[in-house]
Amino acid sequence: MMSSHPPIGGLLREWRQRRRMSQLDLACEADISTRHLSFLETGRAQPSREMVVRLAERLDVPLRDRNQLLVAAGYAPVYPERSLDDPALAAARKAVDLVLACHEPFPAVAIDRHWTLVAANAAIGPFLAGADAALLRPPINVLRLSLHPGGLAPRIENSREWRAHLLTRLRRQIEVSSDPALVTLLEELSRYPSPEGSRRPEPAREPDPVAIAVPLRLRTEGGILSFLSTTMVFGTPIDVTLSELAVESFFPADQATAEALRATARRRGQGPSAAESHPSQL
Repeated sequence: MMSSHPPIGGLLREWRQRRRMSQLDLACEADISTRHLSFLETGRAQPSREMVVRLAERLDVPLRDRNQLLVAAGYAPVYPERSLDDPALAAARKAVDLVLACHEPFPAVAIDRHWTLVAANAAIGPFLAGADAALLRPPINVLRLSLHPGGLAPRIENSREWRAHLLTRLRRQIEVSSDPALVTLLEELSRYPSPEGSRRPEPAREPDPVAIAVPLRLRTEGGILSFLSTTMVFGTPIDVTLSELAVESFFPADQATAEALRATARRRGQGPSAAESHPSQL
């Protein structure tokens, strides 16, 4: 029977070109000859299981795609893909919940490779206020919620700047993974109209030499809240699901935002942080 999987040689060449590496570059990284690499890419030689793993590591291929390379070469996948509810990932899920809780009273979310919301802490409320109910039905896509006219977009003070920032991040993710679902998501987001508040021309200005990151400036009932975001990933995952999980944490970019969020937390009776107030829940 003919295999329905693409040839391993073509996949290796595709990943090498995607990483903008020459055959010489990859051969040197993998400690093999360029002749042998050429034979692998053209199908004149069949790679061993260890060779597939070595080349995938040097090409920084995502774990999900490493499994596809192994299958294409005739080997069984080696990286498991478990649900976050699987007992084997209990410690990792507990770590994610701990990070989210300890970040309160500031917002934080956990997302998967398609920007689907996996978990969030109690401080995410200001981001969800006023969003269309349809956008808040699971599965919630964080990028769609952020840029959709019925989501956060009309309340983002610097909507053009933030939109460009998110779309750039998504394009870079597509360059790394070539995930067709992300390509479809990018096409959808790119079609969204500019929110009403951003239609007026913004004055051209030179980049602020003091600025350190693109902020998110969100209009709320309590005024404008300004955030800087950071992303946390697991450093040495060997599970596909875990390798694709990220925690996006939002820090106050100014003192007024910090004070407003702390005041909101006090009104909820949350205290300094969920981790300090409710350690038994972690």
